[in-house]
Amino acid sequence: MSLGANHQDHNPLIPLTSTGDGVQAVMGRDLHEFLEVKAHYKDWFPRMVEYGFIAGQDFSSKMSESTGGRPKQDHIISLDMAKQIAMIQRTDKGRQAREYFLECERKAKQPALTGRELLAHAVLEAQSVIESQAKAIEELAPAAKSWENLAAPGGDFSVAQAAKVLSRDPVIEIGRNRLFDYLAELKWIFKTKGKRAHWEAYQPRIESGLLSHKLGGRFINEETGEWEQSNPTVRITAKGLHELHKRLGGESPMLLAV
Repeated sequence: MSLGANHQDHNPLIPLTSTGDGVQAVMGRDLHEFLEVKAHYKDWFPRMVEYGFIAGQDFSSKMSESTGGRPKQDHIISLDMAKQIAMIQRTDKGRQAREYFLECERKAKQPALTGRELLAHAVLEAQSVIESQAKAIEELAPAAKSWENLAAPGGDFSVAQAAKVLSRDPVIEIGRNRLFDYLAELKWIFKTKGKRAHWEAYQPRIESGLLSHKLGGRFINEETGEWEQSNPTVRITAKGLHELHKRLGGESPMLLAV
């Protein structure tokens, strides 16, 4: 290892340096500081060398720059030696440093791309994203079209139809009768009393556009022989269906497009 060293840009974790041969290395005192070793550097480093590291091959001595005081001895350490020293510490900081040095080595081994190669790489990345998006759109198109037909402006649904549409969402399981009960819990509908008891929507829910009534035709009462008006049928609007989907915790993008 050449004794000369040039500092590279500081990394957020541990500053790296390069030897005169252009090999990545780290300064001993920087590593000592990061590892938060309690022993003084002058006592600690010789103990690390005793693990079999060789001067001139694994490390070299260097006097630290003076900041007004007396220069201190420092060392230029190869990344291989730094990894082993980090592992010897058997601390979280040691493990973190070792992983960091491994990542530095991986990045150093990656070939540098030329301008054309970088452009080609960017084009391939963009093409991959476009293809993924196109595939997702193609898969969602049939379901979205189906929803668009059902929730067309001005359309509404019977409670049974609404239950089926809501149940398309994987997180919602509800049938016709349960949906009637749920609407009653929400105070959207109520049940009339008497011989021809039936469900009706509260007027405020109709006025807010959540529900509607479908008027039935007239029929002859076989018992009395008189014409009578059929009971109105509760219908759920697209707006109401969207609100129910939200209240029931729905997640399907298809339904959220209402």
